[in-house]
Amino acid sequence: MKLIKTVDSVGCVLAHDMTQIIKGVTKDAVFRKGHVVTEEDIPVLLSIGKDSLYVWENDENMMHEDEAVKVLVELCQNDYMKAGNVKEGKVELSASVDGLLKINREALKLVNSYGQLMIASRHGNFAVKTGDKICGTRIIPLVIEKEKMEDVKKKTFATTNNEPIFKILPFTHHQVGILTTGNEVYYKRIEDTFTPVILDKLSEFDCDVIAHDTLNDDDQKETQSILKMIDQGADVIICTGGMSVDPDDKTPLAIKNTGADIVSYGSPVLPGAMFLLAYYHKDNGETVTIMGLPGCAMYNKRTIFDLILPRVMANDVVSTEDLYSLGEGGLCLNCQVCTFPNCGFGKGK
Repeated sequence: MKLIKTVDSVGCVLAHDMTQIIKGVTKDAVFRKGHVVTEEDIPVLLSIGKDSLYVWENDENMMHEDEAVKVLVELCQNDYMKAGNVKEGKVELSASVDGLLKINREALKLVNSYGQLMIASRHGNFAVKTGDKICGTRIIPLVIEKEKMEDVKKKTFATTNNEPIFKILPFTHHQVGILTTGNEVYYKRIEDTFTPVILDKLSEFDCDVIAHDTLNDDDQKETQSILKMIDQGADVIICTGGMSVDPDDKTPLAIKNTGADIVSYGSPVLPGAMFLLAYYHKDNGETVTIMGLPGCAMYNKRTIFDLILPRVMANDVVSTEDLYSLGEGGLCLNCQVCTFPNCGFGKGK
C-alpha cells in the first residue's frame, strides 16, 4: 500500500472503502475497496475530503484489513454463532440459539493487548437470544503485519487449548421441583407470594415444574421432600423460605442433610446474601442443582437468583470462586426503572 495524491490516482486500485458522511442524510461508501479510480472520480473524492489516497500494492509481509479480520473471526467463532459480512476490516458475530454466553477472559485480554486489532463483546455468563450480537472485531489500520496475525492466533489458541474465545451453552429442558417452607405459609397465616415469582422467572426457560410441596419449618420433612423430588426426576430444586439465621429457619440444614455438596451458603450479592447453592450427585452420575432462595427473591425485582438461574438452565456448573467473583457488580441499585440485564448488576470480573 502506498500514499499518493488524489489528482494523480487515475488507474490506481483503492485499498479501502471511501465513506461519505452527510449528517442526517448518509454515511456510506461512495467507492468500495478494489475500485479502479477514473478521471470522473477525482472531483467526488476531493468533495469528501480525500486529497490523498492509499492505493493497494501487493506485499507478502502484510495483510489487508479484510483478510486479517478473518483471523479474529476464527479466534472468536464457535458453534451456535453466525458471522456477518466483512466490511472495512470489521466483522460482528451473533447468536444462532438461545443460551448462555461464556468468555475466556484471559484470551480476550491477550488479543486486545496486541494493539492494531480489537475484539469488543457483551458480558459473559449472561443469557443471549437468537440474533443477539455477541461481539465485534476489527483491524484498526488498513494493513497489518502477517507475522503479528500469526502470532496472535498461535498464542490465543495456546491460551484457550485450541478453543475459540467465545462459547454459547444452549439452554436445555429441565424438570423442576419447588419446595415452599415456612409455618406462616403452611398454616395459611399468610398467602404464598413466593412461588408465583419463581414460576414467572422459570417461564423464560424450557422447563416443567413436576413437583411442588409446601411444608412447615421441619428440616426432616424438608429433607425427605427434596429427596422425593429427586426420585421423581427433578434435576433442579428450588427451596424458598427459611434461609436466614432465626431458630425456625431450617432449610439450609434440610438441604445439607440430603447429602448434597454445598457450594456456598451465602454470596457477595445484594439482594441475595443468604443464597445457598448445592449439587446432589445421583448414583447414576446425574447431578441435581439445589438452590435455597432468601426472602429478598420474593420482593426484589432482581437478585442473585437472576444471575444464577441462566447458568443452571445452561448446565453451567457454578463454583465457589464464581460466586466470590460476583462481589464487584453484585450490588443492585434498585433503580426506579429496571433495565436489567442492560445495567451493571452482576457484571463483575
